Amino acid sequence: MKKLLYSSSLFLLLISFFAHSQQRKPAGNRSTLFKNASIISGNGSDAKTGDILVSNGKIAKIGKNLTDKASATVDLKGKTIMPALIAAHIHLGLLKGTKNAAENYTEENILSQLKKYQDYGVLNVLAMGSDRPLIFENGFRDRSSAGELDGARMYSAGYGFGVKNGAPPYEVGMDKVYRPTSPDQVPAEMDSLVKVHPTVVKLWVDDFNGKYPKKMDPAIYKKIIEESHKRNLRVAAHVYYLADLKLLVKDGVDIIGHSIRDNIIDDATLNDMKAKGVTYIPTLSLDEFAYIYAKKPEWINNESFKKSLEPGVYDKITSQAYQDELKNSPLFETNIKAFQTSLKNVKRVYDAGIPVAFGTDSGAMFLRAQGFSEHLELQLLVEAGLTPNQAITIATKNAAKAIGIDKDFGTLEVGKTADFLILDANPLKNIKNTEKINAVYKAGKLVSKGPLAQ
Repeated sequence: MKKLLYSSSLFLLLISFFAHSQQRKPAGNRSTLFKNASIISGNGSDAKTGDILVSNGKIAKIGKNLTDKASATVDLKGKTIMPALIAAHIHLGLLKGTKNAAENYTEENILSQLKKYQDYGVLNVLAMGSDRPLIFENGFRDRSSAGELDGARMYSAGYGFGVKNGAPPYEVGMDKVYRPTSPDQVPAEMDSLVKVHPTVVKLWVDDFNGKYPKKMDPAIYKKIIEESHKRNLRVAAHVYYLADLKLLVKDGVDIIGHSIRDNIIDDATLNDMKAKGVTYIPTLSLDEFAYIYAKKPEWINNESFKKSLEPGVYDKITSQAYQDELKNSPLFETNIKAFQTSLKNVKRVYDAGIPVAFGTDSGAMFLRAQGFSEHLELQLLVEAGLTPNQAITIATKNAAKAIGIDKDFGTLEVGKTADFLILDANPLKNIKNTEKINAVYKAGKLVSKGPLAQ
């Protein structure tokens, strides 16, 4: 009996010892010191050579000649660190292959697309009004935005507001969009939307170049804006025409989700936008994609572009039949002119002191490649007359503000989440260098070596 008690006591002592040892055992090296990099902060300042200490997923220090004996060290001499890209207007889950459809909207497909964005250095994305109940009912959206899932963090505008028998198209999986026919329907629909905690409220005001007989009634979108603001929600509007922009700004819209493409924005409207704090997301790549494949752009055979495409898309867009279809479309010249107008308008908007944020509408159609579109968008912002530094600030700091996550993301500053790209060349010298991804870090953890390494 004594022997049994002795054995039991020894067993309990050993358990206690090992448990205590496990508690005292260091959790492992949770800090990394990145040395000798050219640092682009995202605040618009010039790049500076220095070091960044990352601890527990946050930026702990930024400076020169930093030392930390407890940290792993990564020498980045000759390389550039910049904040990860943030896209404030994309779409998720509905695209698969060459088609958008409701049946494509699965956790597996969404997660695959979020990982693709991550490979291209895009670590926060806002899906603009095309989502479905799946991600809210199972907590997918919340786990993603909290950084608990692989890939870019997902934010959502929930179910947008459109027009019965109009925009956005039903046939691309948009059957969950609210389509009020009277302002009286809006409050109840807004109560329904609030239950999924949208980041913003999305509405469509467009006839898609005459494809649909009518656009949203101004009385309805005025009511949507009013009811959104009552619930402390901002409103993002899909817009094409200058006349609609004027009315939406008058009625208090917060975000313009696309370029104005039919006319140059006049000074009076710019002044109104600035006075009311309207944010402008130009989605320039969307307008170039509408016609560019017929012109065989120089990047069409780039591996970075090819890697971003869904299966079957490359063969489709490079086929003579598709390119002829684009060239022979009655909207071909209209689309080219719309793109040129969008370039002029984003420069006017920026120069007027109106916040410009970053988005591409990638994922809404097969021709808008997820991941690559975001790098192309930076190049088009520079083509429009902005500097590379201005374009990067739009795609980082400004996009974080547009989503409402700028306390944690968007710039390389002490206390913020360590989301950044390591590049093999400096994009301030050539904006195309954002494609030269050496590594992607999400909350201080290496998550990708770029799309070409996958």
